[in-house]
Amino acid sequence: MADLLVVTGPPGAGKSTVAELLTARFDPASIVPGDAFFSFWRRGAIAPWLPQAREQNEVVLRAAAAAAGTFVSGGCTVVYDGVVGPWFLATFAEATGLRALHYAVLMPSLERCLERVATRPGHGFTDPDATRQMHEAFTTAGAEERHLLRDPLGEPGQVAAEILDRFRAGSLVVPLG
Repeated sequence: MADLLVVTGPPGAGKSTVAELLTARFDPASIVPGDAFFSFWRRGAIAPWLPQAREQNEVVLRAAAAAAGTFVSGGCTVVYDGVVGPWFLATFAEATGLRALHYAVLMPSLERCLERVATRPGHGFTDPDATRQMHEAFTTAGAEERHLLRDPLGEPGQVAAEILDRFRAGSLVVPLG
């Protein structure tokens, strides 16, 4: 049976690295990179961390969620790599068309996120103020503790293993509809 595992958190949390490692643990599997969907908006795009981008962000997240749900419905386990804060989880979940998903929130310290955003090679996002804003949004959003990996330590493989353990135990499940 195929599933959807959402790996989220603020910029610099390690989502992409961990998501790639998790994708390698399933067969068949695909990764849906949420950032790619923001790049589809060519003209008139609003920086997604700005308050006036809310409607745009909902559209982009619904499109990404629909793609992820389509892969899952086709029998492929999907790891979604992107920012899906608790404030958008219901919108995202509904658009998948699935009965459940798994939700893991990586929450390193703000300092760690800022360092990663400033030093990661080849990534287009480098804004420290937006990183601070999104980190604060995740910190105050009230995600259930069972979904949080607070200040995950160790190598990315260890973080992926912890998520996989929680996934298999069913503690990351978010029932839908």
